[in-house]
Parts: sequence; C-alpha cells; structure tokens
Amino acid sequence: MILQLLESKRRHVLVDIDTQRDFLLAAGKACTNNHAEVLPNIRRVMAWARRRNIPIISTAEVHPNNNGGSLIHYCLDGTTGQRKIRYTLLSNRASFPADTRAALPANLLQAHRQVILYKRCADPFDEPRIDRLFSEVLADEFILIGAGAEDAVVATALGLLHRGKNVRVVVDALGSHNTRMAKLALRKMKAKGAKLVKTRNLAGASHLKHAGACGCESCRLSNGEH
Repeated sequence: MILQLLESKRRHVLVDIDTQRDFLLAAGKACTNNHAEVLPNIRRVMAWARRRNIPIISTAEVHPNNNGGSLIHYCLDGTTGQRKIRYTLLSNRASFPADTRAALPANLLQAHRQVILYKRCADPFDEPRIDRLFSEVLADEFILIGAGAEDAVVATALGLLHRGKNVRVVVDALGSHNTRMAKLALRKMKAKGAKLVKTRNLAGASHLKHAGACGCESCRLSNGEH
C-alpha cells in the first residue's frame, strides 16, 4: 500500500498531534503550561491548512476508562477531556480506533481531508498502523503542531526523520508541560534535521488572539480581557 499524494509536485501534510481538551484546556486533566499562548497559533495553522486543502493526519491519545481505577488519569475513553479541540476537526474526516492491526484504506488521504488515528501511547510509531501510514505517505514535507513538545511531538518528529521524511516544526504551536524539557526536545529535533519555524512564517500575520476554546483566566488575559 503506497499512499501517494499526486495532485502537485510539492505537497505538505499537516501532522496535528494530540490537540485534545485534557492537554490544551485549563480544565483538562493534564493541561500544558503554555496553552493560552499556543491555542491561537494552533487555530491559525489549522485554518491555513483548510484554505490550502492540505491533508491533515491527526493523532489522539485514548486510554481505558476503568471507573477510576486507571493508572493514567487523562484522555480516558468516553470522557470530555479525551475529545479533540473543536477547531482541529474538519467535516470531511475519518477516524480509526486504537488496538487494531486492520489495514487502513489505500485511498485514505484522497477520500478524506483529515485522518484521525487514536493511540494508547505518546509515541505514534509504537502503533503499527500509524507507523505504516507515516512510512508510506509520500509528501514533500510534514508540518508538526500539537502537544506535548517534550513527548508526543518529539517522538513524532524523530520517527519521521528516521524514516527519511522532511519535517518542519511550528514551535509556537506546541503545548508543553515542562519548559526546560521542551527546549531540549526542540534542540534535539533541530539537530536531527527538522526545520523550526513560527506560525507567522508559515501562515502569515494575523490579528487572531482569542482561540475560542478555553475561558480560563490566563486565556482571557492573553486575549486582552480584564
């Protein structure tokens, strides 16, 4: 199965990593410490991809919900926190659950604008189907946004680079739980060959400040509300 993008000589794929409520809203079970700063940029990059008809591969964590007995407390199956932020969803999308080895359709990225792949772990390449998809998609460049910079994002970037892919990381559209570890992760990605850019370099200037998803005090202050 070769999932080739044929419409133009140069083609990007946006990789939208774990942009879920538990990671990016203040009420989330594992909210990133910079969510107020990155949410507007995530929204801008998603809007840029929509306008340009860029295919989107999204990953999302999901963990078993054992009625309070789970070792992992975030992104539990069936909870509100496990859902993706609403403006990271396109209407023409297909979703595939975790814990299955069934082959993905060969024409997946031609039939759908967005493919959402659920996973039980931070590193998507620990999931055979996601590994196969990323390995077989032929694209000029993979553009990364999401959470968290020090775990799922760096694992995705390094996995793509290891497979010979060109990677661009939008540094101000990355949520992180630990600033020091996130900076180390960015240095590691750059050292391995990833290009680091900011949202304005990718999507142009914008007056958008309000992400329209989180109403916490930090987000209100960053939006100029008092």
